[in-house]
Amino acid sequence: MMASSASANPGRFMAMSGVASAPVGHQTFCSENPGACTGGTQKPVVVKLSEQRWNELLQVNDTVNKSIRPVTDKVLFGQVEYWTYPTAGAGDCEEYVLEKQRVLAAAGWPASALLITVVKDLNNEGHAVLTVRTDQGDVILDNQIEAVLPWYSTPYRYVKRQSTTDPSQWTAISDTRVTTVASIGK
Repeated sequence: MMASSASANPGRFMAMSGVASAPVGHQTFCSENPGACTGGTQKPVVVKLSEQRWNELLQVNDTVNKSIRPVTDKVLFGQVEYWTYPTAGAGDCEEYVLEKQRVLAAAGWPASALLITVVKDLNNEGHAVLTVRTDQGDVILDNQIEAVLPWYSTPYRYVKRQSTTDPSQWTAISDTRVTTVASIGK
């Protein structure tokens, strides 16, 4: 059996561990935006990361991060969790992710390489980032970190992400990295 590039270099690519439930916010988003959650492919694409593609990722991450003012769903929509495309230049992490995904898809990036991903942040709270599948590994576009980084270089614990074959389905991530979080008081 021939190994895929993802299994040949497991450190650069997230290890997937089976089916996961879609976040409730994503389920509602899909019911309100069915075109964003249909389709799929049996042959997901891993994008060849040229200098031009890399610069495009950097530019989209920076532009979207600067164009959206961070505001909670509770303040914006009156509910704790609501996923939608950003309106009025404001939103929380899901709005950043959805906009980055939409902009990159409009620029010709394949949907199977642009995956909404749920992580636990340094406060052990849920947070959404965009995973971009490249031949150099999985890289993360985030609204809390300015740089575009390999997934394993971020401070997060990875939980689940969209399936590479069906945008309405989710897959569990086996994040077995050992991480230590410490704080130093004054």
